[in-house]
Amino acid sequence: MKPLEGLLVLEFSQFLAGPSAGLKLADLGARVIKIERPVKGEACRQLSIKDLFVDDSSLLFHTINRNKESFAADLKNPADLEDVKKLIAKADIMTHNFRPGVMEKIGLTFEDVLNVNPKIIYGSITGYGNIGMWAKKPGQDLLVQSLSGLTWLSGKSSQGPVPFGLAVADLMCGNHFVQGILAALLKRAKTGKGVSVEVSLLESVLDVQFEALTIFLNNGGKLADRGNVKGSAHAFLSAPYGIYETLDGYLAIAMGDLLLLGGIIDVDLRKYSDKKTWFTGRAAIRKILRKKITTQNSDHWIKLLRENGMWCEKVLNYNDLNSKAFMDDLQLKQTVKNSAGKTMVTTRSPIKIDGDILSATKAAPKVGEDNAKIYEQFLRK
Repeated sequence: MKPLEGLLVLEFSQFLAGPSAGLKLADLGARVIKIERPVKGEACRQLSIKDLFVDDSSLLFHTINRNKESFAADLKNPADLEDVKKLIAKADIMTHNFRPGVMEKIGLTFEDVLNVNPKIIYGSITGYGNIGMWAKKPGQDLLVQSLSGLTWLSGKSSQGPVPFGLAVADLMCGNHFVQGILAALLKRAKTGKGVSVEVSLLESVLDVQFEALTIFLNNGGKLADRGNVKGSAHAFLSAPYGIYETLDGYLAIAMGDLLLLGGIIDVDLRKYSDKKTWFTGRAAIRKILRKKITTQNSDHWIKLLRENGMWCEKVLNYNDLNSKAFMDDLQLKQTVKNSAGKTMVTTRSPIKIDGDILSATKAAPKVGEDNAKIYEQFLRK
């Protein structure tokens, strides 16, 4: 039995943050029903990556909405809204990521919903919170990365701001959302009352940066110095921490004794015997290391460094990663199938419960695919 089996979640969320949270709740055993507009469904169905689609919905949509059901309803239609309220009356959790003011117009604010279901867990995601000058800004991942200072932590100083290659604001916000919902379930178990959970993309990304922001706030307001040497991996860590080009690829070297490293690879670093210089002189140190490391292939250095207790790894791309035995050993991939019989390979939940992998075989639903079943179960008199 999965830990959230028996819980009913109504997901009004769209795009990435809210639906990624719903995905995690579904993996943990909850029954997640997406409330979507008829015909077109939620907007992410048409938001594609590399123009990849399955059954008229983007592959991106399928990756975030597996193991869910779809109930098509027009929230502006009084009859449909009444049906949705009947579902809310029987739900444990509902989530949305509409802009501030939208749920007020529809009549589904937390206070409204409490009148329908006094024990509901009501989760909402915004871009920048519900108050203040930024409240109605569009909560989009790249924009939040840019406004939060995150883009000044990666790459070299000469590159200017560098955004992450993932929707990190959305995905981290989804993780925080799940944490809040699970905590709210515990609170409801103690009080018997409904609980409101609020998370914003901006607050999530600031929380991800707690290390860098704490340094900034307690270090005289000094901005991060990424340095200007290729391979810098952390704006606040000393050499040798970084990625170095080898004869046939790239090598990642984590924190370690710089002088020991110099002895292992046969470069003279004695002028950096004072550990304070490992940070202040890290650009020069990395240049010295890079010049030496490019003379041999990655496997040569990994064998030599590991034998001497240094932390290092080869830098893999997705083809390299997919060929590794541990992908199968740990069952890191799973195949899901939609109602038309089409299959897709995707990742699985990283969580194990009592040693069991939280796997799922159901792909994302078509718009309104489950209306008949849901009507029969919840709405027939």
